[in-house]
Amino acid sequence: MGHPDAASLLEAVRGFLGEVEGRLPARQAFHAKVAGNVLAIVMRELAARPEAAEAAALAPFGGVAGVCAGLREGRLDPEDGPLLAALAAAAVARLAVDNPRYSTLGRLRERMDDGGS
Repeated sequence: MGHPDAASLLEAVRGFLGEVEGRLPARQAFHAKVAGNVLAIVMRELAARPEAAEAAALAPFGGVAGVCAGLREGRLDPEDGPLLAALAAAAVARLAVDNPRYSTLGRLRERMDDGGS
């Protein structure tokens, strides 16, 4: 029998907070709700690894630093289709962790699936 993984531990704490939230005074219940939301974000980040998706999307342009330097120095065109697609992919990876119910996220994913049109 192995040890529980990080996601299981986080889910257990999140479940506990959900159970006690209704029995706490208003201010503490609010903080328990915020803590539960933070744990949900951490769990999504562990599962999705958005930094890896961002790094992969921006690698052809030298990563985040390469994109910044390229734009600043005029080597990259801010209207270049492949660059915009890479930046969109990086942004979508981050948004999916931060707020997967963000209404624009679904539309961004659809646009990316349709080739960015």
